Amino acid sequence: MKRDPFEYRKRLREREKERERELNEENERESNEEKEVKPKEEKPQTHVHEFVASTKLAEEDDDRHNHRFAGVTSEVIPKGRHSHVHRIVVNTDFLDHHHEVIIETGPPIPVGNGKHVHFVKGMTTINDDHEHDLEFATLIDRPLV
Repeated sequence: MKRDPFEYRKRLREREKERERELNEENERESNEEKEVKPKEEKPQTHVHEFVASTKLAEEDDDRHNHRFAGVTSEVIPKGRHSHVHRIVVNTDFLDHHHEVIIETGPPIPVGNGKHVHFVKGMTTINDDHEHDLEFATLIDRPLV
């Protein structure tokens, strides 16, 4: 019995394709199993601080003015082994223009009973050809606890 070489090659290609399909399916199953096994690890939340503040006066004469702003800081940003700061990103109120406050707080300042505040000093973004200086302290974390 004489074998057809073309038929033989055709069967070889079909077997290779079948093996490749099986490998792909197996890899896909393993990939899906890994996704199911690895739960998302959520970092525990850390504390934040509220703040209410006003900028210092800027400009002269009839244009002299300030702005108010309020909000909540970011969560803790570790600094060193035993300290931290917070980030503040907020817009001021609007008086024919507004400014942005984008700044980091200073380190914690203990105020007793395990509580602390943070001092903030800096300036706003420039808008309407001027900027405002600012200085304030955050409120204590967890005031009722």
